[in-house]
Amino acid sequence: MKSVKKTEDNTMLQKRRALLTGGLVAGLAATALPSELLAKDSKAAGLALDRAKWGTRNHQQLQALLARNGNSSAGYNPKRRPYAVFDWDNTSIMNDTEEALLMYQINTLSFKLSPQEMGAIIRQNVPAGPFAADFKNAAGKAVELEAICSDIDDDYQYLYDNYEKLKGSRKLEEIRETAQFQDFRAKLYYLYEAVNETYGVNVGYPWVIYFFTNMSVAEVQQLAEASNDHNLGLGLVKTKYTSPAAQPGQAGVVSVTHFHGIRLCTEIATLMNAFEQSGIDVYVSSASLEDVVAVFATTPKYGYNVKREHVLGLRLETANGVFVNRYKTGWPLNWGPGKTEVIKKELVAAKGYGPVFVAGDSDGDYDMLRDFADTQLGMIVNRMKKGKIGDLSKLAADQIPAKSPRFLLQGRNELTGNWMPSEASIKYGKTGETLLG
Repeated sequence: MKSVKKTEDNTMLQKRRALLTGGLVAGLAATALPSELLAKDSKAAGLALDRAKWGTRNHQQLQALLARNGNSSAGYNPKRRPYAVFDWDNTSIMNDTEEALLMYQINTLSFKLSPQEMGAIIRQNVPAGPFAADFKNAAGKAVELEAICSDIDDDYQYLYDNYEKLKGSRKLEEIRETAQFQDFRAKLYYLYEAVNETYGVNVGYPWVIYFFTNMSVAEVQQLAEASNDHNLGLGLVKTKYTSPAAQPGQAGVVSVTHFHGIRLCTEIATLMNAFEQSGIDVYVSSASLEDVVAVFATTPKYGYNVKREHVLGLRLETANGVFVNRYKTGWPLNWGPGKTEVIKKELVAAKGYGPVFVAGDSDGDYDMLRDFADTQLGMIVNRMKKGKIGDLSKLAADQIPAKSPRFLLQGRNELTGNWMPSEASIKYGKTGETLLG
């Protein structure tokens, strides 16, 4: 009886399986056509941009931009592909790649400079005399270029003679405890801030990339990746560095603040991807060294996936396979008006038209945000700034009720580095939202 029952059970099980399999196949066949139609309808409607933490209106405007200009639109011409241009620092990421790398270089003593070369670079193209009025030492006295450079000379000579990866034998952990290292860190970063604030980016931006002198592109990119990974793991913290009171030197005791930490921006990465999927090319325009930004923008683990040839930034001359402390001849300083100049030189000249979309956050992006008649939308990451970008931010705020705005304002929480689903932002150290600076 058990044998007969088992045979009957097997027969019934096989019939059930046949029915289920047949039903499943039939079901799949029945749904195949509707799925194809859905896919076709989805393409016709344009690629859906991930909602994420976009301001609601900004998301709608960008979705409409994709629909108007992407490869699902009736007027799309693959031989005249639209393109978008993104700033990098504080637009595509939270915080500044180049500044983070400078502090990482200092903290790890990642220089390939002799003391004589370091001394020449810290003085290069910087006028002699005192810095701007805000740059005083702890005693309230003005800090002068030669005084602080002399202190850095002494510090770096000691570090060069003692650090195992330069000419010495002592480990980094031990070196970092010395007064010379602490003085070097505070005064070199102070000098960076003083040069930029006193003499502007035309002096300051080339100056900071001269510290890559004697490095190959591969060495700089390896250093940049290490800095990126390190800073992505740090908290977003503003740290004050003060030179040792026991070692005032000629410049005296100085203090400077650095904003540690970097954050990726999911919304920018997914927008870039949506543009590419829609047949709209993506470019990056940065006032950092091009080869440094390229590491962040192109390396798959960071999620932006920009083509290397689409990254535009500052450039240095090279000799014998390494960088030298000389800005690239004939290449505009890729900041402010220089960004517009580079876009015209590299993109408009080849394509015959300007970008359909531009994103930025600072005065360095003001010109490219507004200079091209073909640009349908300019998006400003809201850092509540004054100056030219502040004026443009106010215009974007005034256009919030407009059906077809020219500018968008996108909010961000500087405490977390995350975007906010609104036009307003939260300033670091504050708790309330602010629309304008």
